[in-house]
Amino acid sequence: MKILIVSDTICPWCYVGKRRFERALAERPDVEPDIEWRPFELNPQMPAEGLDRKTYMRAKFGSDERAGEIYAAIESAGEGEDIPFAFDDITRVPNTIASHRLIGWSLALGHQDSVVEGLFRSYFLEGNDIGDVDILAEVAAAAGLDQAEAKAYLSGEEGVEQTRAETQEAHRLGISGVPCFIFDGKYAVSGAQEPEVFSQVFDLALQPDDADKAQAL
Repeated sequence: MKILIVSDTICPWCYVGKRRFERALAERPDVEPDIEWRPFELNPQMPAEGLDRKTYMRAKFGSDERAGEIYAAIESAGEGEDIPFAFDDITRVPNTIASHRLIGWSLALGHQDSVVEGLFRSYFLEGNDIGDVDILAEVAAAAGLDQAEAKAYLSGEEGVEQTRAETQEAHRLGISGVPCFIFDGKYAVSGAQEPEVFSQVFDLALQPDDADKAQAL
């Protein structure tokens, strides 16, 4: 089963969604997934050097209090998935192009999921700036890739246009928020849904092509 996961590396709900999706897969040994992570930029106009997080949060939510309310709900969801979000340790909101390039580069090398997991951990649990090439190279190394090769790749421009093109393709397909999980090009699940929702879509995707199809969820 081909599964595309469209996400951004600074999206906390994408991390929660990853965990819930993994729980759904663990409960369904009959599903043999071929997973590919695709890019989505929540902040396409973000400066290359990123922004101070407090400045960014105030501009986005209007006040520290409102931001605190929203992120308290995310922390609660994270606790349910054993994700100890450390939002107070994050000082910068990065431009995510480089992190998406690393994810794309790692696909052919067979380490994409490990890289995605490492990026989420580095940003959300350790408060690292995942727009920084050195940090990204360290994530690559921890995922089993060559650190020097990763740094050399990220120091160039290869993959930039592809990342932007794939983000534009996501918009063209009507994806306006992430995470979004696409199953065999037929069914889509938007948001960090509970495992039961994913299981229902697994059942739909596993039906023979000539079977009557229920409406997509």
